[in-house]
Amino acid sequence: MKQKPHILPTIIIAQFACTSPWFAGNTIVDELILKTGLGHEIMGWVLSSVQLGFIVGTLLFALLMIADRFSPSRVFMVCAFLAALCNLYLITDQMTKWSLLLARFGTGFFLAGIYPVGMKIAADYYEKGLGMALGFLVGALVLGTGFPYLINSTAWGSDPYRIIVATSTFTCLGGALMYFLVPDGPFLKKSLKVNLYSGPRLFKINAFRKAAFGYFGHMWELYAFWAFTPLAISFYNTLHGREILVPLWTGIIIGIGSISCGLGGIISEKIGSRKVAITALIISGICCLISPILFVLPPVLFLMVWSLWGFAVTADSPQLSKLVAASASADIKGTALTLATCIGFGITIVSIQLLSYLQDSIGINYLFLVLAIGPALGVWHLLKLKNV
Repeated sequence: MKQKPHILPTIIIAQFACTSPWFAGNTIVDELILKTGLGHEIMGWVLSSVQLGFIVGTLLFALLMIADRFSPSRVFMVCAFLAALCNLYLITDQMTKWSLLLARFGTGFFLAGIYPVGMKIAADYYEKGLGMALGFLVGALVLGTGFPYLINSTAWGSDPYRIIVATSTFTCLGGALMYFLVPDGPFLKKSLKVNLYSGPRLFKINAFRKAAFGYFGHMWELYAFWAFTPLAISFYNTLHGREILVPLWTGIIIGIGSISCGLGGIISEKIGSRKVAITALIISGICCLISPILFVLPPVLFLMVWSLWGFAVTADSPQLSKLVAASASADIKGTALTLATCIGFGITIVSIQLLSYLQDSIGINYLFLVLAIGPALGVWHLLKLKNV
């Protein structure tokens, strides 16, 4: 069935706009330290609270089968408005540690109605070519994640108020675009009632289980890599007396993953999503293993390899989501995506907090070795999955 030409671009733009609050708090971490009196350990807590909110949100959405029982576009819009409202709290002067963490938790909670629901909307429109559609869609998520860092590297970055207002405004606009321009898709099959056993039953499906564990390995590495990239660049600057612009290069390294998502989606139409995901996991796993060596390289080589890592670390994400979606029947496709995402983001909290704990004991240059566990786990499970 031929789709209207505006559908996929609209979903991509909305996904980009609505995921921009994800790292917004991390880009103004110095200002948040002044407001709350916390030290630099706040960065791990600020990101982990978003992740925890996202986990709770996706778990609740999965249990109640929200994306399968209600109009996904409407769910997307409502959650976008509420996420923007939580994000705006960061510019208030009356802030404590707990109110900050609660606001970031709320942002993550409502992002649960944006990221996996956006993928569900794409799946409702693209029965064929879903790998490519998700490639562009997750690429938009990646670009949206890096967007606050890119803003912070411009003249706007001197004003935290502008960063938060800009990301919140984009989020509201993205939610409105999705609701008004993307009606329910032709392959949408609603569930009429809640089935609390649908989640556990998914893990009895062999294809779902292997695809999900591949995704879990990917998530062990992804957000910890993103979260600690600014720290790695700062450490390199200190080690060599350099002045690499941390916000700019963090935004570039994260944002370049949007290209790999789209490219991986195109390639997946020829060789299959499984092969694309395995290749990306192998490359990023190798980068984990050679990461201590990168800190002794000249600046150009350091940034080139770190950018390659940013390119590879995201290329598998949409293809793994496609494998998860393909393993479930149409009436629980949204639940399958939401459940896998929920568990995957739970894993990100463990890896982020582990790296936060280890950074003072093993040194920044050895920190990223720990992340190699994820790609190894992912490849191991995907090798046993049929190529699709």
